[in-house]
Amino acid sequence: MFSDFFLGMQQDLKIFLLPPVICAVFRLIFILVYRPKKSPVGEWRKWITCFCYGFWWGMDFNAYAFLIPLVLVSVPGAFLPAYFAVGDAVRIGLFLVYAAALYTAFIGKMIFYAHFHDTFNQTIWLGKHADKKNFADIFFHQNHGAWLLLGYLPYLVLCAFAAHAVLALPSLAYPVLTDGAVQYAVNTLVFIASIVLFYWLRYGGTLRHRLKPEWDEVPAFVKEDLVLGKATIDDLIALKMVWKRPVQDVLNHSDEESYAILKCMIPPDSPVETPLEVFRRTAGGPRIDPPQHIFFLLAESYGQVHFDAPYVGLNLMEAGARFRAEPHTVCINNFLSSGMISQPSLVSLLLGVYDADMELNENVLFWNHTLPTSLPLQLKKLGYHTDFWYGGGLNWGSLSHFLPALGFDEAYGGVEICASDAPRTWLGVYDHIFLNEAARRIRDEGDAVPSFHFLYTTSNHGPFRIPFEEYGFDAARLNPEMAKALKNSMKKYRGLGCAWYADQALCKFIEEMRAAFPDSLFIVTGDHMGGEVPLIEGVTERQELLLREQILTSFSMHHPQLTAEHLAHNEIGGHMNILPTLIELIAPKGFSYYAVEKPLTERIERVVTPYAWLTHEEVGRYRDCKAQELKVTAGALPWRVDTERFTEERYAYCELTAYYVRHPELLVGKNW
Repeated sequence: MFSDFFLGMQQDLKIFLLPPVICAVFRLIFILVYRPKKSPVGEWRKWITCFCYGFWWGMDFNAYAFLIPLVLVSVPGAFLPAYFAVGDAVRIGLFLVYAAALYTAFIGKMIFYAHFHDTFNQTIWLGKHADKKNFADIFFHQNHGAWLLLGYLPYLVLCAFAAHAVLALPSLAYPVLTDGAVQYAVNTLVFIASIVLFYWLRYGGTLRHRLKPEWDEVPAFVKEDLVLGKATIDDLIALKMVWKRPVQDVLNHSDEESYAILKCMIPPDSPVETPLEVFRRTAGGPRIDPPQHIFFLLAESYGQVHFDAPYVGLNLMEAGARFRAEPHTVCINNFLSSGMISQPSLVSLLLGVYDADMELNENVLFWNHTLPTSLPLQLKKLGYHTDFWYGGGLNWGSLSHFLPALGFDEAYGGVEICASDAPRTWLGVYDHIFLNEAARRIRDEGDAVPSFHFLYTTSNHGPFRIPFEEYGFDAARLNPEMAKALKNSMKKYRGLGCAWYADQALCKFIEEMRAAFPDSLFIVTGDHMGGEVPLIEGVTERQELLLREQILTSFSMHHPQLTAEHLAHNEIGGHMNILPTLIELIAPKGFSYYAVEKPLTERIERVVTPYAWLTHEEVGRYRDCKAQELKVTAGALPWRVDTERFTEERYAYCELTAYYVRHPELLVGKNW
């Protein structure tokens, strides 16, 4: 009987060898696809460390490829001869299920990295309420989803052949001893050894749990390599790390815990009754003539990188560059988004506090209530009629419920206001069609009533299927070298073409509105950095984006009286500085308002969000504890790893939002 267990255990060990090999192959594919330097020549130590560390860390899951068949096959097989006879078939079945899970996680990571330049992170939690049709459109049309799904068949067939091959390898015969007591002792030791072996494997080659591999222990020379650092983390390990850190943990804090975290914002002797009272401000008086029309243009994936010196020769932002060069347009070229993806970015801008991935727009509390920091609410108090325009449908992100509670008098979706046959993507109507219709309606309303218009576009987003050539995109005209290089990459061609098209549509709208309402104030920014990046072989020197290029969005502001002096000649800023800046520019002296960040009319020394920090010298990202010098350059910059700054402020901003979610009685009623 025990001889069958011994033989079965060896079969379990054999088949266990395959998952680490599969993970190593997937690791290599990831590196070869996303790392500019494909060869380990000159970097052998870094590559070997990456693979070794990834192997042992991956045992956190792969060790179960030994334990599960041991428990489900070898142990019962020792007592059931008929089951023992089909044990290998069961082992192969279990292995194929796990192999399929590894493949699923791998293709998920490859797609996730293509869009977010990171392995799985907290952004995954936001997929719960995301547009599933858009996911499907991107998966099949941008990420070759049909081929990836068909890939299961040859992959699993190959895995089955490999499993048969390793199981056919010879096994050691179980030693039979004459002394029964000794035999039982040996049997017991072998069984105990099998369990110890599992723990030794799962803990990464040690029996001490505290020495188990973790991200903090990855050597710095591997971490500082953007791709190799991420490659050390097996796909299921990355998913586990996300699962262990749900966004909503902060919602479980007590008030005492909250105030302990908020102490960096709220002085101990502060008389305020609620945390937001700390952020009540008083306007100093108008710096410019208050305009009849304020246009806040939030453009999908309108990143700063396209405007930076190394890429300006591509002329992709030719319309935006002209607008930014005008004497009364003020730009800040180092600008942090309030969210790394669309939803938290938009919600934070409108609500006036960081959404911090809590999906406040999906919280029914915020369908009938809001916060006094709300952007449209505070502009209504200044006498502005407020309206919201979105290129997609207002069902996205529950905007139809969320926007009225914020204080918008009207809200329009592109799919509702444009013709039913208007060309569109899954996200919304093509930008130029949507903006043309919005412009027509705004002109028809006239300027009898001061109005604030918030417009959010959608077109610069994968899978980049807009026929932008029909709307004037000509890579050869913009830059002949770019046109030559783009012949080799249809994905990049389409992505950069959409970026050009979206910029053209945005600036044409601005021109039309300035012609109709010359005294207008325009705020132009992106929801986040995204879209296709302008790194093109033969045109740019680097093959990797700098951190500033990965996360900084664009920002410009225009008014006939505006100068750089009005914005204190600031060189850094962030989304949450926009609201107080707007109020300080136009509000009467003594006007009371709420803003969690300083206005750009004052000197800004640092910007801290739940995702990143920015100073005049450095830009850093919290999710991987990395930073780089804040510098525009065509060359590479060294990484600073295991680096975090201003973490108290970061946690305090998240805690501030969570405090009000936990205290709905403090929210402002819908009919304020």
